Amino acid sequence: MSQFSGKLVIVAGPSGTGKTTIVRHLLVVFPRLAFSISACSRPARKNEIDGEDYYFLSKEQFREKIDKGEFLEWEEVYPGSYYGTLKTEVERLWKAGRHVIFDIDVKGALNLKKYFPKESITIFIEPPSVKALEQRLRDRNTETPEILEQRVNKAKEELMYVDKFEKVVQNIELQKALLDTETIVRNFLGDN
Repeated sequence: MSQFSGKLVIVAGPSGTGKTTIVRHLLVVFPRLAFSISACSRPARKNEIDGEDYYFLSKEQFREKIDKGEFLEWEEVYPGSYYGTLKTEVERLWKAGRHVIFDIDVKGALNLKKYFPKESITIFIEPPSVKALEQRLRDRNTETPEILEQRVNKAKEELMYVDKFEKVVQNIELQKALLDTETIVRNFLGDN
């Protein structure tokens, strides 16, 4: 990896907990943070841009990069749907002198923490309840009923990992969740 000893802010939690909203807020508040763009094997959703929201790869391209050892971490999050963090992405951001923030799945977060135990902090974004989470996902109106059911089942599984994270932020009321996360990151980065 790079000579720059940057820090990693790893934000994770089930789909629909508000991770992306929180990460976007932190990027505005902390200009030294840069977003790590994950790679995925799913097609882009409406309004998503390759190289900005994700690096969209075919399943074959993704598997090829796995075989070549190009990922820091990767998971088959849903059947046939791979997500991961490319080594080159963290190197790119560290070379630019930035700290890196991640918006990734729970298992990916824990794998990154193993790779960078001292340079990183893990923050779990917790929904008020599974029922509230399911409603948030429904309100998005971006998934088929089958995918929605997969996401809710995955969320139930991911909630079992909450105690493996260093910090937990409950997103019951967004403004409080934003401020709580901001405080955690400020203390971690040493930006007082």
